[in-house]
Amino acid sequence: MSSAKANVLAKHDNDVVIVAAVRSALTKGRKGGFKDTRPEELLSGVLRAAYTRARVDPALIEDIAVGNVLPPGGGANAARMAALHAGVPITTSINTVNRQCSSGLSAVNQIANQIIAGQIDIGIGAGVESMTFGWGGGSLPDGWSEAVLTSKQAEDCLIPMGFTSENVASDFGISREKQDKFAAESFQKAAAAQKAEKFRDEIVPLKVKLVDPKTETVAEVVVDADDGIRDGVTAESLAKLRPSFKKDGSTHAGNASQISDGAAAVVLARRSVAKRLGLPVVGKYVAAAVIGVPPRIMGVGPAYAIPKVLEKAGLSKADVDFYEINEAFAIDKIGISYDRVNVNGGAIAIGHPLGCTGARQIATGLSIAKQRNERVFVTSMCIGSGMGMAAVFVSEH
Repeated sequence: MSSAKANVLAKHDNDVVIVAAVRSALTKGRKGGFKDTRPEELLSGVLRAAYTRARVDPALIEDIAVGNVLPPGGGANAARMAALHAGVPITTSINTVNRQCSSGLSAVNQIANQIIAGQIDIGIGAGVESMTFGWGGGSLPDGWSEAVLTSKQAEDCLIPMGFTSENVASDFGISREKQDKFAAESFQKAAAAQKAEKFRDEIVPLKVKLVDPKTETVAEVVVDADDGIRDGVTAESLAKLRPSFKKDGSTHAGNASQISDGAAAVVLARRSVAKRLGLPVVGKYVAAAVIGVPPRIMGVGPAYAIPKVLEKAGLSKADVDFYEINEAFAIDKIGISYDRVNVNGGAIAIGHPLGCTGARQIATGLSIAKQRNERVFVTSMCIGSGMGMAAVFVSEH
């Protein structure tokens, strides 16, 4: 073990530790298990489950940050409603944060930094997205400033994600075959993990109402499994799908991340406080970093964010046991061995509820570390409008 890795694994009273990290199942937007569940209800269920698993008196939670990209009515009201419904007292403050696909990680990072700064001792970083209710034309403005659009870089921020994927494929010579192989492996790993019940510990079962689209009858169901995972997907089966964005393109419905609904929450605390209260420490926040990249190739974000966060943490790539990277469109140029990336599958197979993913990856990462008896992992994602974010965590299972 390198001295740098040993330093990261060392325990100190002022560490920011994780005392619980949970997520809901991720379900297909508009047709999955949460298609009739509002985001505040999803968030409420996950918040309650998170502080319950952490054995934290909710009155001790000082602040909550919630990643949410498609917020109804501005976002803060729904998040506040969710917290109050979850049994969190009115004295606990809350805010929403939107840094696109990294919003859930940004929320966790905010709470961690508040603990580091001494502003709070216990908080929750969470993320939620109902793409069923939030995704679509209604979430877009009716226009943009012509003056601002005279900047080519600013105009590039409006390029749809699928086209930025095509730009990355073209600029970096990533073939359709390579993308389909990566996507198929994501489905295969996720299907195998689901069969082996490897997601069970991280998923909180939620009881919700589901409307039958044909009969309109309402049933109460428990959603406890990701419903976007498909077994039997191969590179050959994906090769039959038509490109979605360009006639001669390479991005299609089978190798792009799914439109999904879901929520996740991470309870963080100062180590000395967690020890005093007897809370179950499961991991540690080490560092996070964000960086901008050209908007037209936003998918390369992790390739720049990961080296930046490793430098901040004093680590090399060899010190990291595995990576949870939001595949987005399966073509991130990350420069690391793929056998250490998304070992239980990623967003192509599991889904990508925009504001949720950054928090979801932490829950998944902690589960994987425990299953594989590994310690140091990195989460990362590309971000709409041209950015990348990454963070380093330690499992203390």
